Amino acid sequence: MAKVVLIALGGNAIKQAGEKGTSEEQFRNCSKTAEHIVEIVKNLDREDRLVITHGNGPQVGNLMVQQKLAEEVVPAHPMDVVGAMTQGQIGYMLQQSLENNLKRMNLKVPVCAIINQVLVDKNDPEFFGDKASKPVGNFLTEEEAKELKKKYPDYIIKKVKANGERCWRRVVPSPDPITNLEAEVIKKLVESGVTVIASGGGGIPVIEEGEGNYKGVEAVIDKDLAGERLAEIVGANIFLILTDVEEVKINYGQPNEQGLGKITFEEAQKYFEEGHFLAGSMGPKVKACLRFLANGGERAVIASLDKALEAFRGESGTIIEKA
Repeated sequence: MAKVVLIALGGNAIKQAGEKGTSEEQFRNCSKTAEHIVEIVKNLDREDRLVITHGNGPQVGNLMVQQKLAEEVVPAHPMDVVGAMTQGQIGYMLQQSLENNLKRMNLKVPVCAIINQVLVDKNDPEFFGDKASKPVGNFLTEEEAKELKKKYPDYIIKKVKANGERCWRRVVPSPDPITNLEAEVIKKLVESGVTVIASGGGGIPVIEEGEGNYKGVEAVIDKDLAGERLAEIVGANIFLILTDVEEVKINYGQPNEQGLGKITFEEAQKYFEEGHFLAGSMGPKVKACLRFLANGGERAVIASLDKALEAFRGESGTIIEKA
């Protein structure tokens, strides 16, 4: 039976920790990422399909800093436009990198990145008070976080890692994705054999106004939760979340810390409800996997990008399946 595989790429697929984020660095990372993806393509049957989504947190954060510094010279753009700009940027880099690596392996697979909107609820709790939860930009020390808050009092800054020196990041509203507005186009492309790069950065967040018109909002949608919505649209069987860790852990940072290999849906749900996964880190990933399986998916995997093929085969990472 034909399979549909959806890959959600983490930030390390485009920008590594400690890098400045130059175009050269990001193209180099995208090329390495493409090599891992092509290994999966080589293991797909002719009728199988592949869909890719990606994050854009560092790129959005950096672009917003650039805009802030230059706002007296050129006008700054709202966050939805910044999201669209980085969606195009990363989509271009991944598309070209995939095309080059596919060509090198003599694989004739068309690739297309699309600018993609995702509908959210204007009354989502994330838009009110300090409920914002989506990290953007670089990780900060506590001192750097205090300095940033002092400089920009309207920023919401939270601790998003349990331990380590750089545990702080700016957070912005992250409304729950409802549906993908370009769903029909994406389905047609996938059905025709195109490897589609869509919902980049979680998609451009838009709300529906009174007359049915769409309008962008100041927010960033979590790419894994939006990826799950995309997986529903294309009827994905396998959902691979590729990040910078080999497996999900419970009791993270504690003496009884434990990595999770193959677990059931019920076990994953239990750990999630017990609060083992931080909202700004592993929480949305596990939540997306649970939604995927609840909505008919067969297997969800959270794994290291460096072991993408093994994750696809069910040999690496935290593998969640229904019992």
